[in-house]
Amino acid sequence: MNRVTTHPGEMLLEEFMVPLGLSARALARALDVPHNRISELVAGRRSMTADTAVRLERYFGMEARFWLNLQTAHDLSRTRAEGDFEHIKPREAA
Repeated sequence: MNRVTTHPGEMLLEEFMVPLGLSARALARALDVPHNRISELVAGRRSMTADTAVRLERYFGMEARFWLNLQTAHDLSRTRAEGDFEHIKPREAA
């Protein structure tokens, strides 16, 4: 089985919030978003949205693309790990 890459919420928590001593409530306040958006994101129950990525870009200085790429990589790896695609035959070249 393939490994599922890190969820962007886990990255946010472990690499940004914990080292800076930021709670989900404090970050939500700074980003002007509901508290549950951040708490669900760091718990892996919510996906990174473009809106949240832009807010994080503004706050932390990390490009929004960074956060969205983490989400895309996570989604693709999870789909590959959990899906059954063996029955799909590659198209032969013409």
